[in-house]
Amino acid sequence: MTKILYYVISMVAIILVLPLLIVGGFVKSDFNRDFSIKAVPAEKDDIVINVYMTDTGEVVQMELEEYLQGVVAAEMPAEFELEALKAQAVASRTYAYYRIVNSNIDKSHAGANVCTDFTHCQAWKCLDEAVLKWDKNKALKNMDKIKKAVTDTRNIIIKYEGEVIDPVFHSNSGGRTENSRDVWDGGEFPYLKSVISQGEDKSPAYENTIVITPDDFVATLQDEFPELEVDKDDLKNELSIIDYTEGQRVKTLRVGNIKISGVDFRKIFELKSANFEFEMPEDNIIKITAYGNGHGVGMSQWGANHLAQTGSGYEKILKHYYQNVELSTIP
Repeated sequence: MTKILYYVISMVAIILVLPLLIVGGFVKSDFNRDFSIKAVPAEKDDIVINVYMTDTGEVVQMELEEYLQGVVAAEMPAEFELEALKAQAVASRTYAYYRIVNSNIDKSHAGANVCTDFTHCQAWKCLDEAVLKWDKNKALKNMDKIKKAVTDTRNIIIKYEGEVIDPVFHSNSGGRTENSRDVWDGGEFPYLKSVISQGEDKSPAYENTIVITPDDFVATLQDEFPELEVDKDDLKNELSIIDYTEGQRVKTLRVGNIKISGVDFRKIFELKSANFEFEMPEDNIIKITAYGNGHGVGMSQWGANHLAQTGSGYEKILKHYYQNVELSTIP
């Protein structure tokens, strides 16, 4: 009788209690897990990057190669040639890795390596969001191209004399890229030299014109330069370009009694580039036309696509825009 009672109790424990323990353990280890990006650990050999999400103010950690897919999707049109997308992937990987290994470069985004503001670091967007914005007939093809551009160049970065470079890039240069020293004070980089960049006139942002009255033109400048003295009724004689950079951008111009750098003038009037010219077809109108889009230093994205269309591979594209560099791999 005792054996039978012991057997019954044992069976009840097995049937009722054991499943509760199993389910309880499963709930604790799986249902309560934090599935946010920040909580997902990288693989042992993966390089991780901390990204400051400008729109939310969060710092998100993700695997470098996954991050790059979002950068390429945001920075370059998916319709571009695959070799151009590969060039963008390598440039963006190098840009990100440069900031990982030089973690003291910028403290403006909560300790993260990079941010998602394209005017400050690199643009980035989730591939799932990108798919929704693409033509539905091309969305899957676009995603495959971007993933292939990243995976086919996995771990490849750009170096100059054994050191990782800072591979800045821009939309289009207006026909010739710029020396870094002519854009940024103290920005003398031997691999960021002015080179010819063909095929950029295909970009819808190749040429941009603003129209402004002489009154607004002078008032805008006087906000920045209170000492400005100029006859706004004789701007044809009061306004002149003094010299140009090697990249054919305005280096210095004169307005009345002051001189202004082309870079500063571009910022003041929010021009697309410092490659600009003036027209005064009427006494009460000033037309300022800028050619190109961006600072003009490093790789031109539209120029890269033109080179890809004419048969250049991504390595040749990169070595055209970044002088005397070599491709290497992340150690």
